[in-house]
This record gives sequence, structure tokens and C-alpha cells, in this order.
Amino acid sequence: MPILVNKYIIGRRFVGIALWPFIVVKDDKLLADSHFINHERIHLRQQLELFIVFFYLWYLIEFLVRVYQYKDLHRAYQNISFEREAYHREYELDYLERRKMWSFWRYLKPPPA
Repeated sequence: MPILVNKYIIGRRFVGIALWPFIVVKDDKLLADSHFINHERIHLRQQLELFIVFFYLWYLIEFLVRVYQYKDLHRAYQNISFEREAYHREYELDYLERRKMWSFWRYLKPPPA
């Protein structure tokens, strides 16, 4: 999992992104943030499970559904199943060692409003 530091690849509102097979970060200080790196590594695993291209397609479709559902871009992003799993498990540094395949399915149904 190569990590690239590049502030031009990522949009203004983000500090990092998982773009198979890389993790791209805006600032090299993030390299020392094990929870942030773990969050992005969870996304890399999700991408592998969906053969990469289907991950991005699903991500976009789910984001659009959540935007329609919540009428709020940030809340829509927070409720994408992939993000919910990654944020919920980013502090568990051994999570990927015990994570079962398709674990993001458990996060498809957003919590009650």
C-alpha cells in the first residue's frame, strides 16, 4: 500500500483518499496518523472486494441516494456505508486482520435520524 503525498490530487475539503492501490494524502504529517491511515486501508480492502471499479460506482450511486435522502452533502457523505464502516473501525488498528468480507453491508442502513 504505497502512500503518496500530493496536495493537488485531492479536493479542497479532503485531506486524504484511497485510490487503489495508493493512499494519497495532502500533508506528510498525516503519515504518522495511524487511525487516518487505517481508515484509508479499510477503503482499500472495500475496493478490492468490489473489484475496484464497482466500489467507485457503488460509492457514487450511494452518495447520490444519500444526497436525495438527506438533502445535505456532508450528511450524505457521512452515511455512505463504506464511510460508516471506516469511521466506526478506524481506531481498531487490528480490524483488517479479523474483518470479514463484505462487512460494509452491515452499515448500509443508516442510523435513525
